[in-house]
Amino acid sequence: MLVALSPYAQFQPSCFHLVKMGFVMGYTTGMAVGALFSIFSCLRIGIRGRGLMGGVRKTMMQSGGTFGTFMAIGMDI
Repeated sequence: MLVALSPYAQFQPSCFHLVKMGFVMGYTTGMAVGALFSIFSCLRIGIRGRGLMGGVRKTMMQSGGTFGTFMAIGMDI
């Protein structure tokens, strides 16, 4: 339940909204870091073309999901 803080209808965010915000922030940060690291490592070992795009996509999703989960837990605490 949202609690009014002032007569001007400003509400305090619920726990679910804080967890959701933490997950989204962590997911986007993890995807950006995953993109940088995966592009560098794939180019370093010589992967090009579709293999590069598949590897980058997979690493971005994994790192985004992992960091998003940890950020959601952190926002819950």
